[in-house]
Amino acid sequence: MESIAVALQPHKDTVGQTAALVTVVQFFSGVLVVNEIRRRGSTDGFSAVPFLACTVFCLLNVQFGQMLQDDGMIRVNFIGLALHLLYVCAFYLYTPGPKKTAVWGQIGLAGAFTVGVLSYVQYEDPKVVEFRFGVILTAILWTLVGMPLLGLGDILKKKSTEGLPFPIILLGSIVSFCWLLYGIILRSNFLVVQNLMALALGAVQLSLFIIFPSSVAKPAPSPAKKRN
Repeated sequence: MESIAVALQPHKDTVGQTAALVTVVQFFSGVLVVNEIRRRGSTDGFSAVPFLACTVFCLLNVQFGQMLQDDGMIRVNFIGLALHLLYVCAFYLYTPGPKKTAVWGQIGLAGAFTVGVLSYVQYEDPKVVEFRFGVILTAILWTLVGMPLLGLGDILKKKSTEGLPFPIILLGSIVSFCWLLYGIILRSNFLVVQNLMALALGAVQLSLFIIFPSSVAKPAPSPAKKRN
């Protein structure tokens, strides 16, 4: 890794700016999901959890950026925070009336978790808070990246990747790769491990698109139906 870090050192700013730009592009991928919800006119079959988790992740990363005094991290995650708040609002708008209560419950849990983590940061020992806060963010990131794999059993049963958000998974993998390179340049083992695992999870999900089709195969009509 040291030799790669030395080779990429002259391109540090370029790699960092590229990672930030691709991250912002990934944030906009949520528009695809919201547009599909709008097209259907309902959130049936969709979950607010990914939007809420990304909102929490971006907000906590703004705090982490302040701790690291990294203006670039603060700007990127502030953009992500604003976008995902809009996505949550859109999701709520298209949620059928009886199900809005469940969405409010999920919002409340996300808010309580965020307040809890931010409160912890204020009272933790300054000598260890940066590392422990980073561990929390890593756990959230791995959860976000690996969330589509929760439906792996259904994918294997149907032998189809229908329902998996390919654009979001692809962009997420590219983002992880860019930040992995940046972590190598900075010689940050923490950043390297974080994004190496995220990249591996993304690669597993992308491999499913190679193995299985993106739609469920329809059964062939019976001979009787053909005659009719």
